Amino acid sequence: MGRPELSWSAALLVSELGTNALLHGCLRDRFFRVRVALSAAVLRIEVTDPRGERLPVVRAATDQECFGRGLLIVEQVADRWGVEPRTVGKTVWCELWTR
Repeated sequence: MGRPELSWSAALLVSELGTNALLHGCLRDRFFRVRVALSAAVLRIEVTDPRGERLPVVRAATDQECFGRGLLIVEQVADRWGVEPRTVGKTVWCELWTR
């Protein structure tokens, strides 16, 4: 059974984390991977990319900047988020609690 009430938030989080991976985490011929898992308690979104040395940092963008708000959005929408280092690359994850 799905959780359609989480679909808008999940789509936004996949978009933000995927865009960050595309802009900051991809290498030529090495792309990123998205994994979404739903349990009774949580919807977990994971985005894995090959650039482990480029860890995500929340920052405050100025009004004149077009970029730099993605992780602020993730912080506000997700119930929690974090980064897991991998042998090659990293996984940025976030969770929505199903309450």
